[in-house]
Amino acid sequence: MIMNEKLKQRIALSIYFFLSGFGFSSWASRIPTIKTNFGLNEAELGSLLLTMPISSLIGLPISGWLVSKFNSRVPLFVAFLFFSLALGFIGLSTKMEFLVISVALLSFCMRIFNIFINTQSINLQKSFEKKINGSFHGLWSVGGLVGVLFSTLMVSLHVPIGTHFLYVTSFTVLLSVLAFPFLLRNDRAESGNKLILGKPDKSIMYLGLLVFFAALCEGGMFDWSGVYFKEVVKEELFTLGYLIFMSFMALSRFFSDRIIEQIGMQKTYVFGACVVAIGILTVIIFPYFWPTLFGFSIVGIGVAAVFPMTFTLAGNSKKYSPGMALSIISTYSIVGMLFGPPMIGYVAHMFNLKYSFLLFMVAGLMIIPISKLYFREVNKQ
Repeated sequence: MIMNEKLKQRIALSIYFFLSGFGFSSWASRIPTIKTNFGLNEAELGSLLLTMPISSLIGLPISGWLVSKFNSRVPLFVAFLFFSLALGFIGLSTKMEFLVISVALLSFCMRIFNIFINTQSINLQKSFEKKINGSFHGLWSVGGLVGVLFSTLMVSLHVPIGTHFLYVTSFTVLLSVLAFPFLLRNDRAESGNKLILGKPDKSIMYLGLLVFFAALCEGGMFDWSGVYFKEVVKEELFTLGYLIFMSFMALSRFFSDRIIEQIGMQKTYVFGACVVAIGILTVIIFPYFWPTLFGFSIVGIGVAAVFPMTFTLAGNSKKYSPGMALSIISTYSIVGMLFGPPMIGYVAHMFNLKYSFLLFMVAGLMIIPISKLYFREVNKQ
């Protein structure tokens, strides 16, 4: 009976991870369409994307308050519902003002449900002996893969973005409503829910920096891989680059738990960082169809394990509850994922889109020294 309940909770949460990836990749894969429809240059697109970190950071105090007051399931459901609706609004936008508001709503809601979906995963992990957190993030990537495949189909059939996003909204809302009753209940922590001002917790700060640089790479690939494929590689079916990145990231996440158990987290961080750097260099030096596909694929392999590893480590904090620890480090990840893409836009506009990808390589390599600082700090405690 207990196992059946745990299985239902795991399946329900898996559905939300899948839908989250599906919705986000639907947005990211149609960014080139939005760029074309509104006649934006790289800097103007960067300014539009800058809406996302601003609205997300506004959500910081709100998410902290929600963590302290509520169990995770209701905020997760409500935030995801409005995230899905925001996608529909983006697709229907014909004026820049409405588009900006819709993108801001998308980002704000994404911040809230990301914290609570990962709070659920950490708390559910505690009831399983084997590691399952990597599989949740793997399902996020599978959702992203399905999303970009569906987007590729929509683009190839010349389906308008408004119609495409209404399909996505309808599908995600329906499944989220069906899965909601089976989510984990009564998981609000009784202590560690308040943000303590003053001297920062070094271990949490290092975890935040790890997800910041990983998110900069991952967010950049989400938002710019399609544009890179269209404008540098000159490929009409521009979703192919994003598709190969998501495919290899999804596949790698299902093996990440096993790899971590074999070589340990510290070596996995170093391995991932080196693979990201090799992939980005390949894309820059050989900006052609097959080398770019290869480069994007191994970037996906490199970033795959960073988020599930880091969120799992956040759940071990001695100072904060899992929800509050995630709220803090999610701020770093959101800044990286959402400030990175507009920064690429500005650099690309000033210089060249191809060479702006060097920022991703530097970000990937930064994971190595920061992970070493984290484990050194934990070993001192």
